[in-house]
Amino acid sequence: MSGSAGFVGGYLVPELLARGHEVVGLDDLSKYGPVARAHDDDPRYRLVVGDARDGELVYRLLDGCDHFVAGAAMVGGIGYYHAFPYDLLAANLRICASSADAAIRRHREGALQKVTYLSSSMVYESASSWPTAEEQALASPPPPSFYGFGALAVDYLARAAWEQHGLAYTVIRPFNCVGVGERRTVAGERLRSGELTLTLNHVVPDLVQKVLRGQDPLRILGSGEQVRCYIHGRDLARGIATAVEHPDARNEAFNLSTAQGTTVLELAAAIWRKVHGPGVPLRVLHDAGFRDDVQRQLASPEKAKRLLGFEATVTLDEMLDEVIPWVEEAIARDLI
Repeated sequence: MSGSAGFVGGYLVPELLARGHEVVGLDDLSKYGPVARAHDDDPRYRLVVGDARDGELVYRLLDGCDHFVAGAAMVGGIGYYHAFPYDLLAANLRICASSADAAIRRHREGALQKVTYLSSSMVYESASSWPTAEEQALASPPPPSFYGFGALAVDYLARAAWEQHGLAYTVIRPFNCVGVGERRTVAGERLRSGELTLTLNHVVPDLVQKVLRGQDPLRILGSGEQVRCYIHGRDLARGIATAVEHPDARNEAFNLSTAQGTTVLELAAAIWRKVHGPGVPLRVLHDAGFRDDVQRQLASPEKAKRLLGFEATVTLDEMLDEVIPWVEEAIARDLI
C-alpha cells in the first residue's frame, strides 16, 4: 500500500492485517512526519520510506504482491490546494502514473491481480443530481478545481490500464473521512496566518480545535450551508478492504460514505453543544469561502451496499464523541 503512514492508512493497514493479509507499506512521511502506530511491530507489516513517484521503487516493492492499494497522494485540505494548485496536480498525476506503470509491469509478470485506487468525492464537483451515484463522475462536466480534476484522472488512468494491459482495478471514492490521528501537517505549516490558519485537512477536526481553543464567534468558511457526508475511518477501512477482496469490485468504482448530509452550520452547532452544553449560544462569523468550495456533496452509497454488502455504520454523533476528546488531548500535546 502506498500512502500507508497517512490518515487513511492508519486505519486501513490494521484492517488488512486483521483480515490475514501481509502488507508492504510505502510512504515518504511528507504529511505528518514519522508517526508511531500500534501495528508498526507486526511481523506481517513492513514500512518502506520512499516516494511513490519513484516507479522503480514501487516496482521492486510489488515483487510477490497480488494486490496493490494505491493510496499515496499529496493532500492538504481546501486552503492548501487553492494555494498550491500546480504542486498538488503535478505531484498527484506523477504519483498515479508511476504507480500504474509499476503495477502494469508486475501484472505482466503474472503475480499482481488488481490495483485498488483511492480517489476522492471531489470528482463530483460538477454533479447535477443528489444523492450522487458513481456514474455521475464520468457523466458530469469535469471538476473545476485542480484537485478534483486530478482525482478524476485516477478513474481514467485505471480504466486505460485495464483496456490496454488487462490490469483490473477498483476505484474508491471516500467522502469526508472522520477519525482520530489527524494532526498538524507539513502542508498546513505553509499556510499558518493568524486566525485563518488552516492546519487540518478535514472540517470536523478543524472546527473542533477552534471550539476547544475558545474561538467565539466561531469562524467558518462561506455561508455554512455547504452540505457534506461523513464516514468514520474504521468504516472506510472496512469498505476498502472489502473492495480489495470482493470479486464483484473488479473494474468498478464505489462511493464509501454514510447517506446522511449535514450542513457545516449544523456540524458546527453539534460540536458547540458537545463542548459547551446547551446553555451557551453559538455565534458565527463567516469568512470568505474559496472559489471551488463545493456547495453540495450528498453520496449515494447504494452500489457498495448492493455489490459488496457494505454499509457505513458509525453515525456523525458517534464520530464527534470520539474525535472531540482526541483533539483536546492533541492540543495539550501540541500536535494540532
